[in-house]
Amino acid sequence: MGFWTPDQDRLRHRAAVVSFAGSMLEYYDFFIYGTAAALVFPRVFFVDVDPATATLLAMLSFGIGYVARPVGAVILGHFGDRIGRKTVLVFTLLLMGGSTLSIGLLPDAHAIGRAAPIALTLLRLLQGLSAAGEQSGSNSLTLEHSASGNRAFFTSWTLTGTQAGAILATLVFIPVASLPEGELLSWGWRIPFLLSFVVLVVAYLVRRTMPETPAFSAIKSKQAVARFPVLALLRDYWGDVARVIVCALIATVSTVTAVFALGYATGRFGVPRTTMLWAGVLANALALLTQPLWALLADRIGRKPVFIGGVLGCAVMIFPYFTAVTSGNTTAIVAVSLVLSGLIYAAPNAIWPSFYAEMFETRVRYSGTAIGTQLGFLAAGFTPVISQSLVGDGRNGWIPVAVFIAACCVISAAAAATARETHAVGIEHLGKRLQKIGP
Repeated sequence: MGFWTPDQDRLRHRAAVVSFAGSMLEYYDFFIYGTAAALVFPRVFFVDVDPATATLLAMLSFGIGYVARPVGAVILGHFGDRIGRKTVLVFTLLLMGGSTLSIGLLPDAHAIGRAAPIALTLLRLLQGLSAAGEQSGSNSLTLEHSASGNRAFFTSWTLTGTQAGAILATLVFIPVASLPEGELLSWGWRIPFLLSFVVLVVAYLVRRTMPETPAFSAIKSKQAVARFPVLALLRDYWGDVARVIVCALIATVSTVTAVFALGYATGRFGVPRTTMLWAGVLANALALLTQPLWALLADRIGRKPVFIGGVLGCAVMIFPYFTAVTSGNTTAIVAVSLVLSGLIYAAPNAIWPSFYAEMFETRVRYSGTAIGTQLGFLAAGFTPVISQSLVGDGRNGWIPVAVFIAACCVISAAAAATARETHAVGIEHLGKRLQKIGP
């Protein structure tokens, strides 16, 4: 490893802050789409169909962004492993900010007819392309600036930034959702999207000054950068890519609570929009505190026990969550949200940035993490529309949805159990057992 200098120590803290801020600001853009898809878009962009079909189409448009993510993972992963982490991360911010601002300026279906949902879907695809490279790039940047004994802690700040982005997006939407119906549907919903211009400027200024990582600079100086990183990845690490894909099924918990449950509770059971939104804010606020703690634990005892324990906990807790949501009891809704999202889901959410990235060596780390997670996140992206198709009538109609989520969690835990424990492995040795001379 070599001697760890004060400058390197400052850089690892700075990398964590930059990843936190960039992830928070970019995922603010991504999350406001999910909130709008649940509360507004069925009545703004999908107006020529019955309400149930409009909701289904809005949820489908949310999932479409995840279709673009594997494509973006291949493209952005290639360049992230070829030219460096920093340049690609600046590009992802510009792409996300521009597409989100464009959604805020997009005429609705009453103004331009069927062109409106088509344009909305295309912009959502651009959001997906951007998001594909954001977390993986931030993870690589932070992990490669960290020392061996604290990689989980520092990389966890990428996902803590994502939680902060969810909080920021929801806080902006709470006063908007409280507007009278006519004002909400005509202009109010646009405000969070237009504010992305501020997000774009701040994120760019924060991220553009971060230096490249020592690990990537080292392989670049040795001319050891893979010419075709994706080919090297699929040849040498296909098993780890497959493992990450399956482990990433845990993300279905996030989208079923943030998107499907929001529309389900407010539309079927009359739960106030602000109740569900505040429950999400408080749960994510708790996760800001618990995720770094889970990561510290993973640096001491290993990635696998923390990840697997949290995943199996989600499989159990999803049933009380839906029981509370359908009860309409505000206290119960907030309590189960805090336990499920703020405490239990926070464990795998904090650990996966290090857990997944440490399966790969430096020259394919960006590609491996990006492609594996984004293919796995496809299930999460379509969880709202799958849930909408599974849900039955009556107060217990949620049970098939909960069974589906629990099954995804169990499968994710089983895949994680097959992984190598890497918390005590030096960064120069990560993936070394598979290292070959490649393209």
